[in-house]
Amino acid sequence: MILRIAAIGLAVVAAGLLGILTLLTPPGQLTFLDGAMGGGWGTQRPGHALPFGTHGETLDVWRPANAKGKPLPVLIFFYGGGWVAGSHDAYGFAARAFAKQGFVVVVPDYRKVPAVRFPAFVEDGAEAVRWTHDHIATYGGDPARIALAGHSAGSHIAALLALDRHYLAAQRLAADTIKAVVGLSGPYDFYPWTSPRAIEAFKGTRDPRTTQPISYARADAPPMLLVTSSGDTEVQPRNSISLAGRLKALGAPAEVREYPKLTHEEVAMALSVPFRGKAPVLADSAAFLHRTLGE
Repeated sequence: MILRIAAIGLAVVAAGLLGILTLLTPPGQLTFLDGAMGGGWGTQRPGHALPFGTHGETLDVWRPANAKGKPLPVLIFFYGGGWVAGSHDAYGFAARAFAKQGFVVVVPDYRKVPAVRFPAFVEDGAEAVRWTHDHIATYGGDPARIALAGHSAGSHIAALLALDRHYLAAQRLAADTIKAVVGLSGPYDFYPWTSPRAIEAFKGTRDPRTTQPISYARADAPPMLLVTSSGDTEVQPRNSISLAGRLKALGAPAEVREYPKLTHEEVAMALSVPFRGKAPVLADSAAFLHRTLGE
């Protein structure tokens, strides 16, 4: 009983500290989740800061510890940060979470605003898909079963890569290279731009429609799970609802999963061990991916 009370006390203290850290963390930067409570047990990182593409970007590769047997399904995870912030090191918590669910996970960096603007960061994402397709077998992944996931700006990148064929075509990849997508709190139908970050990221774009994933909805799109929350005031749930509605109207498989009351950041934070009880984001996403990609 004493041990149980002590454990509860420690959990309460940890939750309080994490709450303070959350308040002090700029949007899109969840670095504090990649510490001791990031859930690293049972995973390994066989590739760290590996170079890819043509602009000096790097990526990490994570997988289940002691993975053996047939190649595992692959997930490329694009972090958020308003197209201005983030790094693969800070999102190890997300990679480890999915690796423990049986995936080989790639977390790539991409160039940021204001050094670049649209479509540079999406082009970097396409180069990450190219690298993954060519090299992931070395790390125990199956290049025939590649899925994409992302949070916030990362979901925007993932959705454009999956829907706008020209990004993969520029990398000499077939349009069906991407087998599934999980988008967490992503902006997909957000023109006219109202947030300062979006205005800056897409400044100078000749045709604003090219920035909107919903513009490229198509009947043969890969299955998509679009996760949102009624408590998200940064990226409104209507983005997920609109894109899923357009896809389903065309005959493409799409699902919306809305969790009540979570904030924009908490949708991603729910992947981490301390916040996993807030919503089954990890369990639902992993189940969707396994169902779509196969065991």
